[in-house]
Amino acid sequence: MNYIKYFFLVLVIGMSSCKNNSEDKNEFATDIENIEIDNEISDMSVFNLPSHWTTQDGNDIELKDLQGKVLVMVMIYTSCKAACPRLVADMRNIEKQIPENKKNDVQYVFVSIDPETDTPERLKEFAKENKMDDDKWLFLRGSEEDTREFAAVLAVSYKEISPIDFSHSNIISVFNQKGELAHQQEGLGVDNVETVQAIKDLAN
Repeated sequence: MNYIKYFFLVLVIGMSSCKNNSEDKNEFATDIENIEIDNEISDMSVFNLPSHWTTQDGNDIELKDLQGKVLVMVMIYTSCKAACPRLVADMRNIEKQIPENKKNDVQYVFVSIDPETDTPERLKEFAKENKMDDDKWLFLRGSEEDTREFAAVLAVSYKEISPIDFSHSNIISVFNQKGELAHQQEGLGVDNVETVQAIKDLAN
C-alpha cells in the first residue's frame, strides 16, 4: 500500500511539473476546476493513473470511468491454457457468492497482459466462450506501457516466455468505489471467503 501511495505522489508531482506557466486566464480557470474534481480522488486511488483502455466492445475508457462500483480485477491473457482458466473460474465462483441485492454494485474486470494478441474482437470472443458477455464482466486491453504500469501498481509480475505464453502472478484485487485497493487474493483455487466478504462489505 505504501508503494501505491508513493507511486501516485510521484505521478501527481510529475504531471504538475509539465504545466505551462504561460496559460491564459480561461485555461487557469479550467485547471482550478479540474483540481477540485481530482481532489475527490485520494492519492491511493487507481483512478489517478493516466492510462487508456479499450473494452471488448471497442469502447475507449479510462479507469476513472469505473468510479462508483466495487471493482474485482484480475490480469490474464486469453491464449493461456494453464493458470488463466482457473482465474476465470475463481472470478465466476466469487461472483456467484455475492447476494442479489449487491450484484449491481460490483464490476468484474479482466485486464489483458497480452494486448498485441488480445484485440477487442478476441476479448469479446473470449467473453462469449466463457459465458461472460453481460454487463457485469468487463475485458480491457491497453498499450504495453499502460499494462505494465497497471501491473506494477497491483504488484502483478509477468514475463513473456514465448509469443503466446507468459509467466505471471495469480492475484485477484478488490477496489472500493473510489478506486482504493481494499483486498487481494493470491493463488489459484484458494479459499475465497475473505475476498467475498470484502466485496460484500464494500457493496451497497
